[in-house]
Amino acid sequence: MPNRDNNPYDDIFANISKIVEEIVKNMPENQHARIIGYTLITRGSGEPPVIYRVGHDDDDDEGIPVEVVESDDTIFITAELPPDPRNAPYAEIRRDAVRICVDDYESIIPLDHPVDVIHSYYRVHRGVMDISLRKARQQ
Repeated sequence: MPNRDNNPYDDIFANISKIVEEIVKNMPENQHARIIGYTLITRGSGEPPVIYRVGHDDDDDEGIPVEVVESDDTIFITAELPPDPRNAPYAEIRRDAVRICVDDYESIIPLDHPVDVIHSYYRVHRGVMDISLRKARQQ
């Protein structure tokens, strides 16, 4: 892939991404280790992405811990799911919020920007739910 912005940090971020990928590939299957909130965004408006936690306090047993990262056109949500759920975890993506449900646990993440529900999606893999939300175009 050509380096369109001639950013000297692109190579560093690509190498970090490869290192993390190798670490994850070589984790033993019986270990319940998880990486939560790993995101590299190397191109954009020049402003760093915003990272903040919502929906979970240490004393709150009802919520699902989540991390939200926002770029100019996308919102990324990473949720740490409880181990061995009885039912399949799912996300209900709405224009103004995301509702994450796993058995008796639920978290509702309000969104600061409306999202394009049709072009947004989620994926569950090894106890982590990754949600990608495309921001709706401002009319």
